Amino acid sequence: MSLGMPRRIATLAVAAFIVTLAAASAFAQTPAAPTPNKGDTAWMLTASVLVLLMTVPGLALFYGGLVRTKNMLSMLMQVFFVVCMVCIIWVLYGYSLAFSEGGSLNAFVGGFSKAFLAGITPESTAETFTDGVVLPEYVYICFQMTFACITPALIVGAMAERMKFSAIVLFIPLWVTFVYFPIAHMVWYWAGPSATVGAAKALAAATGDAKAAAQAAMDAVTANAGLAFGWGALDFAGGTVVHINSGIAGLMGALLVGRRVGYGKEAMPPHSLTMTLVGAALLWVGWFGFNAGSALEAGGTAALAMINTFVATAAAALAWMLAEKLAKGKPSLLGGASGAVAGLVAVTPAAGFAGPMGAIVLGIVAGFVCMFFCSAIKNALGYDDALDVFGVHCIGGIVGALGTGILAAPVLGGTGVFDYTTGKVGDYDMAAQFLTQAKAVCLTLIWSGVGSFILFSIVKMLVGLRLGTDQEREGLDLVDHGERAYNY
Repeated sequence: MSLGMPRRIATLAVAAFIVTLAAASAFAQTPAAPTPNKGDTAWMLTASVLVLLMTVPGLALFYGGLVRTKNMLSMLMQVFFVVCMVCIIWVLYGYSLAFSEGGSLNAFVGGFSKAFLAGITPESTAETFTDGVVLPEYVYICFQMTFACITPALIVGAMAERMKFSAIVLFIPLWVTFVYFPIAHMVWYWAGPSATVGAAKALAAATGDAKAAAQAAMDAVTANAGLAFGWGALDFAGGTVVHINSGIAGLMGALLVGRRVGYGKEAMPPHSLTMTLVGAALLWVGWFGFNAGSALEAGGTAALAMINTFVATAAAALAWMLAEKLAKGKPSLLGGASGAVAGLVAVTPAAGFAGPMGAIVLGIVAGFVCMFFCSAIKNALGYDDALDVFGVHCIGGIVGALGTGILAAPVLGGTGVFDYTTGKVGDYDMAAQFLTQAKAVCLTLIWSGVGSFILFSIVKMLVGLRLGTDQEREGLDLVDHGERAYNY
């Protein structure tokens, strides 16, 4: 063997070593894809089940106890049907319309890129509100599904005891498709923290001619958002998407369906306030999944939302009871339960933004304002919102959405708004944020109000909205379902 051979071998070995080091260095510089944290995942699995608990059995029992005995079973059936129907619609196309990019219509609604959950696997992830933190996408889908289920279920309380089941079967799929999914997209859809942070870093590092391209990329990321989100509207857990949305839809339904037979002439007391309180308590428990779960992580923001869900609810229940004592001489259990729900509604958009003291104030305001709308305003205008969906959910949602703009201010104990482009909480302009909140409220009222009126009118033309007078007097349990809630 010649002397040159060992030298060539040594040279090749050194070269291979250098290439290996370079490859390893390049691999090390490529960040690994984030993986879900098991603690966050476990919490969000739990939160999803808690929100389902709010609807069945929570809302079903709350509403069921408020109607007369002959309509108890129909109320349970309507809520249960809504949950089952929306679960299927959600995975077919609802999730895609709410939480995917919508092309030219992206400001208003998503597209069909994730219809039938296309491309989603157990390894797929969805971002939280922290750069680099993700959840299994199936968990996020389930969590948002429960919101889509409870929102239309709230509506049926406004038309309780007279809207026929066939009309509900037709109305609910239409409403979630043309009202709920677009509103959810407009308020909650955005490009996400990683895209925003990445574009901001690229812009900060760019120089010369690259600056313009980096700015264009930043603008494109910012523009990839729903209309209200792009405005900067704050809605932590659904003040606009869930409560104002369902509340104004309920009012439209109540007006088009008309008053119950005997309304204002016959007594129509709740048949079981025991059931109503059980339902209200289940709603309160489930609402911790609703609000604290909307942090999408098991951290400090979830803890803030949790304590706010405790204190705002308690404050609103006490405020409603006090208002009844002052107006009627006696506080009622129904008032206390209604006040608790009003407090839960009002704190929903503010849960992760307001401080605990601000949440108490918000609850007190909601208790008094909602009680006034459910009694004085409702009686003065004469509409038959049977279970006060408008007075509690729409009005409470408006109080909460507007209050969020005030109470999120750091000077009032709020968190402010995190700026992903700078990596810190930005300066807070209370007046500007309040106006933004008001715009989001008006957007929801108009979209849902007009859309719901049109959809109810279509259903009325196709199948009718209510039963005949004799059938209504007999009760929806027997007429629509051929069975009774109770057999003594």
